[in-house]
Amino acid sequence: MKLVLFDIDGTLITDGGASRESFAIALDATYGYRGDLRRYDFSGRTDPQIARMVLRDADLTDAQIDEAMPALWSRYIAELSTNANGRMRELPGIRAVVESLAGRQDVMLALLTGNIEPGARLKLAGPGLNAFFPFGAFGNDSESRERLPPIAIERSGQRIAGRDVVIIGDSIYDVRCGVPHAATTIAIASGKTPAEKLIAEKPDHFFTSAEDRDALLAAILGLSSRA
Repeated sequence: MKLVLFDIDGTLITDGGASRESFAIALDATYGYRGDLRRYDFSGRTDPQIARMVLRDADLTDAQIDEAMPALWSRYIAELSTNANGRMRELPGIRAVVESLAGRQDVMLALLTGNIEPGARLKLAGPGLNAFFPFGAFGNDSESRERLPPIAIERSGQRIAGRDVVIIGDSIYDVRCGVPHAATTIAIASGKTPAEKLIAEKPDHFFTSAEDRDALLAAILGLSSRA
């Protein structure tokens, strides 16, 4: 059995900037923060990690950040539910890969994402991808991405470990979070991280996009050698 864990932003979908816009509004409403979020790279970071990074730069203490964080997520989800309409698009080739995996008896599909779960589900609803991913590990489970793979494994209800856990993402953190768990890591340069930065992390497999379905499936299923 393979547990195949997909990242969302830059891997499954692009959101047209909707989440960053929603986050900016929520930060202003909750903390009075009006800084320029464009100077931050959110790729691969968990939502709580992003909030802490931005607000620490604005000289807020962790205690101040933590106190209002529930209100931040409430406002963020309210904004995203509006901003997401018509802006979430699946990335090229991804549906064919996911559909092929979903039809197999030896594969379990799940999410491994820095998004808090309500945000993740809103993002996948537009392109109709939620049904493929019945469970996962999310940013609200842990601020640290490296702690998410064991959570997803536990939720699978199966004894799966090592190379049979496959982590697919577009950021260096998607690759790094798999290393402590000896997971198979697959980097796809379909997001904002340059290909050379992904390759430098030495993932088990690297692809420029998900459009080479057969080669990507072979990597996921362990039918191809390290690339």
